Amino acid sequence: MAFDLTPTAAQHDLARRTHEFAEQIVRPVAAEYDQRQEFPWPVLEEAAIQGFYSPLFYRDLIGDPTGLSLPMFMEELFWGCAGIGLAIVMPALALSAIGQAASPEQMLRWAPECFGTPGDLKLAALAISEPEGGSDVRNLRTYAVRSGPGADADWIINGHKMWIGNGGIANVHVVNAVVDKELGHKGQALFIVEGGTPGLEMVRKLDKLGCRASHTAELRFDSVRVPAENLLGGQDKLEHKLARAREVVAGAQNSGSATLGTFEQTRPMVAAQALGIARAALEYVTEYANRRIAFGAPIIDNQGIAFPLADLATQIDAARLLTWRASWMAASGVPFDRGEGSMSKLAASEVAVRTTEQAIQTMGGWGYVTDHPVEKWYRDAKLYTIFEGTSEIQRIVIAHALGAADGKPPLHVDLEPSGGPLNRWFGRGTPLRTRAAGAALSAKDHVPEPLMRLAMKALRPPRR
Repeated sequence: MAFDLTPTAAQHDLARRTHEFAEQIVRPVAAEYDQRQEFPWPVLEEAAIQGFYSPLFYRDLIGDPTGLSLPMFMEELFWGCAGIGLAIVMPALALSAIGQAASPEQMLRWAPECFGTPGDLKLAALAISEPEGGSDVRNLRTYAVRSGPGADADWIINGHKMWIGNGGIANVHVVNAVVDKELGHKGQALFIVEGGTPGLEMVRKLDKLGCRASHTAELRFDSVRVPAENLLGGQDKLEHKLARAREVVAGAQNSGSATLGTFEQTRPMVAAQALGIARAALEYVTEYANRRIAFGAPIIDNQGIAFPLADLATQIDAARLLTWRASWMAASGVPFDRGEGSMSKLAASEVAVRTTEQAIQTMGGWGYVTDHPVEKWYRDAKLYTIFEGTSEIQRIVIAHALGAADGKPPLHVDLEPSGGPLNRWFGRGTPLRTRAAGAALSAKDHVPEPLMRLAMKALRPPRR
C-alpha cells in the first residue's frame, strides 16, 4: 500500500502558484463579483494566461499517479473564492463527463471547445439535474429520440434542466437524456448540445444564496436537434450499453452510468473545494481571535472560543485526509467499495458549514455584516452540503456500501500488498524477523560491536 503524503516538487509548486493566484487575483475582487452576481471574465482570462484554464491542465492533474495534485489545486483556488473558483473549474466537470463517455475522436473534438484559449475563452456546462429529480439521477425525465431510421439520423431532445452551472451561456452543453424509457436510468446517454442550438432556451439565471460569481441557470430543451455524431461514445457503444442494461435488468443487478461515474470521480474534487472555504474561515477567525481584546486579553485565551476552533482544525485535517485518500484511490484504480468518495465529500462539506458558522459566532456582529468575508464564506459553504449529491445522498451511498461490504476488513487490510515477497517473509512484525532479532539481542554481549552493527543493519526491515 503506497500512499505517500509528501508533496512532489511539482505539487508544491502547483500549490504555491495557485495560492498566489487566489491571494493576488481572486480575493481582491471576490466581494465585488459576489455582490453584483457578475461572471468573472477578467479572472478567467488571467487563469487562462497562467495555465489554470485549459483541458491540458486538467489532463495533467488527473494524470498525476498520486492523485493529490487535483485536490491540492482545488483547495488553494477555493480558499480564494468559491464562486470565482466554480466559474474557473466548471468546464472541468463537463470535461470529466466527456472523458467518461466519449470516443477518442470526440474527446479531441470537444475538449478544446470547453475552454478555448486566452483572448478567446469558451465555457462548458454539465446538464444533469432536473426540477423533479435533484440528486436522484434515476428520476430524470429529459429524453432523446431518433428523428428517423438509420445510425446517421439526428436526435431530438426534449426536457427541463435545473441548477446548471454555465447553463445557457456555455459553448458546449453535455446533456444527460433518457433514450430507452423502459430501462429508466440505465437507458440514459450523454449528448453534446452546442450553445445557440435552436430550441435550447435559458429560462432564467438563478438568484443564489452563495457562490454568486458563478453562473447557474434553468434550461429548457424544446425539440433540440442534435447531430448523430454528438452522441458521446457513438451508436455502437450505446447499443452495447443498452443490451447489457437489459441483461442487468433481467438479472435484477445494479449497473453504473457515465453520469454516476462522473459523480464518483468528482466527489473528492468537490470535497477539496469545501476544504478551501473551511480553511479560509478558520485562518481568518483565528487571526481575529488572536487580535480581538476583551476583558483585558485576546479572546482566543477564552476556552469557549479556543476549544471550538481546536475541534474544527482537527475535523478539517481529518476531512483533508479522507479527501486525499479518495483522490489517491481514484488515481490508483482502487474502487470506492466502502463509499470513500462520499465519505470525503460528506466530511468536508459538513465541516465547511460548521467552520464558517463558528467564524460568524466568534466574531459576533462583525461576522454578520459584509465588512468581513466570513458571512460570504458561510453562504458559499452551504452549497456543498447540497450539490453533487446532498449530505443525505452521501449517507445513503455510504450506508449501502457498508451493507455490501458486510464482513469485509478495512481498506488497508483488504488491499493487495506491495513490496514483493521479501516483505512477507522478513517485514515488520514477521515471526522470522522477530526470532532473528531476539537471537541477535541475546548474543549482543558476546559479539564484537562492529559485527553487531552489521547484524542490526541486516535486520532492518525493508523500506517497502
